[in-house]
Amino acid sequence: MNLIYLKEEHQMIREAVREFAEKEVEPGEVDRDATMEFPLDLVEKMRELALLGIPFPEEWGGAGLDNLAYTIAVEELSRVSGSLGLTLAAHTSLGTSPIYEFGTEDQKRRFVPKLASGEMLGAFALTEPNAGSDAQGTQTTAVRDGDDWIINGQKVFCTNGGYAGTIIFTALTSREPKQISAFIVEKGTPGLVYGKKEDKLGCRASDTHVIHFEDCRVPNANLVGGESELGKGFKFFMKTLDGGRISIGAMALGIAQGALDKAIPFVRERRQFGKPIGSFQGVAFRLADMETEIQAARHLLYHCAWLKDTGQPLEHQSAMAKLFASEVAMRAADSAIQVLGACGYMREYHVERYLRDAKLCEIGEGTSEIQRLVISRHLLGRLT
Repeated sequence: MNLIYLKEEHQMIREAVREFAEKEVEPGEVDRDATMEFPLDLVEKMRELALLGIPFPEEWGGAGLDNLAYTIAVEELSRVSGSLGLTLAAHTSLGTSPIYEFGTEDQKRRFVPKLASGEMLGAFALTEPNAGSDAQGTQTTAVRDGDDWIINGQKVFCTNGGYAGTIIFTALTSREPKQISAFIVEKGTPGLVYGKKEDKLGCRASDTHVIHFEDCRVPNANLVGGESELGKGFKFFMKTLDGGRISIGAMALGIAQGALDKAIPFVRERRQFGKPIGSFQGVAFRLADMETEIQAARHLLYHCAWLKDTGQPLEHQSAMAKLFASEVAMRAADSAIQVLGACGYMREYHVERYLRDAKLCEIGEGTSEIQRLVISRHLLGRLT
């Protein structure tokens, strides 16, 4: 793919991540999927490869590359492991980016170098039992007590939550008028309680935890952006999700590409009625549709990454890219299972896992319905 904004450094990171993914990640992925084992050894290897801080400047502990390079890295990891692609995406786009973009200089200095260098993982906690797509329905509270805030509430579906050194989260700092602020809580803070680890359909080797705040005392110094930004947490998180949708789209793209990559050699080698099944149009045309949709999704996503790198608006563009890529991933994984037949239904062939992993991409960081709402409001405005 020769897009005008792809540079030599992008091809280099693709090759490096692909080699790591194929040689070190893929061999154990079936077992990790079965056991839900979080691969700390692979996360450490990602740190050594400087993958945990790709889009952040070197002076902040990062690799000094751009969001397109990061998008490619998530894509290549997800091509063999949706779980590890999700771990990287949640750490970078959700756990680190909002601190880097909206934090005070003190907050950036204390947390970003450790996150971008991979010394610790980051996590993001927005969803609550009664606040999913309606994120403004946040019920977690933050009450000022001297130089601290006392936090009470619960967050669910927190990716990396059980292993994160920091979790950035939202809480109500005022009910009348309603005011949602963002805070950073550090691992080991009294009152930060880890609930159950979720048993999921897919991405089973990624960590997803329930998080409880039980009179958790968070210093005012960890109010994101400082006191001048009190009440702007919801706005911060919505902007974070605009960029985060690119990484979930990249995850979906990688899953789709992985499904196609598994299907091609199979249909070349599998023989029925005396010939390779790839010679039958019913099979060959499925692959043609997969390739066409994957390339279209790649163009949408890479363009969004370029928009982010050049500082341009991307709210509805990232919604379109995430929506399309996630639905392409579901269709590609389903088609891969179909052309592999009974083999596709078996764990050892990987493609059934791709289908399970792909489903998250239609839900996480805004469901497909929310993406369509964002896109349609861009076209029509808010109709009453």
